[in-house]
Amino acid sequence: MMLFWITTIVLILVGLLFFVVPIYYGKAQDDAASRDELNKAFYQDRVREIESESDEGIVATKGELVSELQQSLLDDVVELHQPEEKLTSPWLVLPGIVATIVICYGLYFNVGNISKVDEWQKVAARLPELSQRLMNEDQDPLTDEEMNDLTLALRTRLHDTPNDATGWLLLGRIGMANRDAETSQTAMKRAYDLRPNDTEVQLGYAQTLMMIGDPAQSDFVRSLLRSVIKRDHTNVRAMSLLAFDAFERKEFKLAISYWSMMKKLVSPDDPRVEMLDRSIERAQAQLGTGEATTKSLTVTINLDPSVQLPQQGLLIISAHDENGSPMPIAARRVPLSGQFPLTVMLDDNDSMIPERLMSSLPKLMVKARIDADGNVMTKQGDWYGESQPVDLGSSVNVVINQQYK
Repeated sequence: MMLFWITTIVLILVGLLFFVVPIYYGKAQDDAASRDELNKAFYQDRVREIESESDEGIVATKGELVSELQQSLLDDVVELHQPEEKLTSPWLVLPGIVATIVICYGLYFNVGNISKVDEWQKVAARLPELSQRLMNEDQDPLTDEEMNDLTLALRTRLHDTPNDATGWLLLGRIGMANRDAETSQTAMKRAYDLRPNDTEVQLGYAQTLMMIGDPAQSDFVRSLLRSVIKRDHTNVRAMSLLAFDAFERKEFKLAISYWSMMKKLVSPDDPRVEMLDRSIERAQAQLGTGEATTKSLTVTINLDPSVQLPQQGLLIISAHDENGSPMPIAARRVPLSGQFPLTVMLDDNDSMIPERLMSSLPKLMVKARIDADGNVMTKQGDWYGESQPVDLGSSVNVVINQQYK
């Protein structure tokens, strides 16, 4: 805040110089310059007259007249450079100075959003507190407003320290939690550029690209994860991401291989063992070498008359836990055809995370969204609808009648 006052005072003083200096010195210099030009013009005109009169024989003492004229001009120049008494009183300038200061600060306090700047500085000062709460699982989770404050504070910090790879990594994770694709990808890319061999950065960047689902980045994602495993053969997180990627590409044997390796790395009483067993059974069922019983959810989608369909896009149907958590348990993309009502069936094959199957939840909430740009993480302007919690194995109707602002 002190810097603000110092800066504004300096700027106002510089502005006042342009106001005060001409009052004291500008008029005298202007008058002197005008008088000098007038004398020169008069002298040259008179010289031409003397020469003309001499040629006509009217005057016989041309040299004396020119000398007298030069002496007269010289006397005037000497008089011009004599110091003059300054007639401008400081009391005449003071009201202008006061008015300038009042107008400058008055306009700033009215239209300069100083309250928002002050609030921004307070949020930036809370960065250590908010970061600690985010990392501490024993404390209450951050609210949406606090997450926004943390993002703003972190962006402010990164503006001052743009080479802080840890800060960019944290901003990328916050972007993933908020389902902000642009922020997450940009931040993770910046962290990767700064520390390309850091395991946490590689895993975070790979997970972000997998969530965005850009097919052009698939090979790069797999190379990142394989480089992590090459350095650390026991990295369960990298194996889990590779297994999920293999399952999505229908390479079920490779997925089973990764999940089997993960089972060997965790202790028998680890709660992840049960999820790994279910994932392996699911992949074996896809290969036809095992049996799996899954429960499904039949979803019928209807459109409200106010909905305006885009020319192209996707219909995204997702199943969430009964509390409506932003992260879906299962999801399916359907090309937007304009034919409604539309009925689809969600089952374990649509689960987003193999370790958490849709059939593991007794109740689910269903959401449907018309995605216009093909990026599942952007929502602004998209139409959507959602259901109340329903039992797994039942049928549910979803009406798309709301729009993200």
